[in-house]
Amino acid sequence: MIAIIDYGMGNLRSVQKGFEAVGAEAIVTSDSRKILSAKSVVLPGVGAFKECMANLEKLDLIDTVHQSAKSGKPFLGICLGLQLLFTQAEEFGHVDGLGILPGKVVGFKDAKPKSGEPLKIPHMGWNRVRVTPGNPLFDSVADESYFYFVHSYYIVPDDPAIIATTTCYGIEFTSGIHQENIHAFQFHPEKSQRLGLTMLKNFSQLHH
Repeated sequence: MIAIIDYGMGNLRSVQKGFEAVGAEAIVTSDSRKILSAKSVVLPGVGAFKECMANLEKLDLIDTVHQSAKSGKPFLGICLGLQLLFTQAEEFGHVDGLGILPGKVVGFKDAKPKSGEPLKIPHMGWNRVRVTPGNPLFDSVADESYFYFVHSYYIVPDDPAIIATTTCYGIEFTSGIHQENIHAFQFHPEKSQRLGLTMLKNFSQLHH
């Protein structure tokens, strides 16, 4: 059973439908016991970083996310669910994140593209993803495949060894990370058609 953490941010039903489409059983829940007893855990999310952290706190889920990420069982972060794993975000000042991975979240508004052209924000639509070889979630997914993005901020991890994917949008940014049991991506596999579903299927087949 896959637990999709519901903390009141974004359309989680589409993530659940993605897993159901590949034959995996997934529940949307904010119940800590169900999350901690699940075979694997998904932290999705869209919207504002600060509001997400406040909601996790309000629902008493911060410790649950920490425990899930450190449990060794497969853990997937999607979009804001990737960003929240890091130490802090530069969103209207500084906001503390979960601090599971060292690094920060910064805005495209401050990016300095080589072209000198200001970037359109948010970065929205299909873009290419370059994959570090050997990532189990990309079995049967070709390098430089297109995935669906919508975001105004991106992560800058302290440790380049955890970078799983990169994407170019005026600058090259980290679009995915992998550290032990934790996989997290800026793009939306559940909105990325066949290849996104392949990733969800690969994730559902990972073992503790």
